[in-house]
Amino acid sequence: MADEIITGRNTPPSHRAIQGPDAADILENKLTQMQSLLSCCYGDWSEWFEGIGERHRDHIMWLAADLTDDIIGLTQDVLKRLIALEQPKA
Repeated sequence: MADEIITGRNTPPSHRAIQGPDAADILENKLTQMQSLLSCCYGDWSEWFEGIGERHRDHIMWLAADLTDDIIGLTQDVLKRLIALEQPKA
């Protein structure tokens, strides 16, 4: 197990997260993870990415795809909540 989280500490939960992290907090964490993951694949780190071999590159892209699926679902949850808040109450 790693002693240190590479992407930094998790962002603190919002004041709304009394019963645990909500979709917006989890979404923010997933986006931070995705940003760190993708930063290893381009720019100054592109040589590292090319040098790790096809198998590991494939696994990294698989991880990015899974994170993207999570982000899509969380974004839809957050948008549904925002739309529900904007609806006039009868």
